[in-house]
Amino acid sequence: MALRCLYTDLDGTLLGRFGSLFADADGEFSRNQALMLEACHRAGVEVVVMSGRREAQVLSDSRLMGQTSYIYEAGCGMVIDREKTLLTGERWVPDDRGNPADRIIASGIPELLFERYPGLLEWHAPWHEGRVLSLLFRGKVDVAEVNEVIAAHPDGDDLRFLDNGAIGRPMPGLEVTHAYHLVPGGASKGRAVGAHMRARGYLREECIAAGDSIEDLGSAEYVGRFFCMANGYEKDAELRTALGAFDNVTVTEGRMGDGVYEAVVTSLAGR
Repeated sequence: MALRCLYTDLDGTLLGRFGSLFADADGEFSRNQALMLEACHRAGVEVVVMSGRREAQVLSDSRLMGQTSYIYEAGCGMVIDREKTLLTGERWVPDDRGNPADRIIASGIPELLFERYPGLLEWHAPWHEGRVLSLLFRGKVDVAEVNEVIAAHPDGDDLRFLDNGAIGRPMPGLEVTHAYHLVPGGASKGRAVGAHMRARGYLREECIAAGDSIEDLGSAEYVGRFFCMANGYEKDAELRTALGAFDNVTVTEGRMGDGVYEAVVTSLAGR
């Protein structure tokens, strides 16, 4: 069956070192991302970014790539041909009390987590600023344990703390840190991928996804094949373990953008 859509993470996946579309994992100039986009264009394959970034950043990147759909703030929001859909659940729809991000902060949950995990969790500054639907942290914590702490809070019953992958941003005493999101309404990249597929009428076998984190891996539940970037596999022991739950995962030989290029070329060739 012909490929119709690629869902791809940005940081650590499509983008190379320092978030560049024209750099490989080592920072050397690379044409592979552009060649991948050209191949998708010629084959009529839609490219949909699924990112933890703020909407303005994801919109800008999508426009540069000539795409009209994107998923932002770790699946809290989705845009298809300029039509926006929030996936944060009815309780967290923005209202006169403020947006979800402001209301979560007002609940005191972030301060609770900082007190509970000193030196292990902090804001992912400066990228935590200006968020509307979710919150962004960095550090190294047990995600399941954090979710138990949040669930015990009076305002935490409809919130989810998720792991968006290892990042190159060390903290004192932590050699490898991860980016974490606190999202409302059970939002996830995977659920957003499923919503986009339904809206477009795509079949599972017509879609692939590429990513470097456990959160990206959630899209494997919806697409025909998930490609895990070699850099994510190398850096993240939890991700390596999580891959075993799926039978439609391929670990690429290439890292970051080279891996996405590999995923698209392999899929278009029917391999």
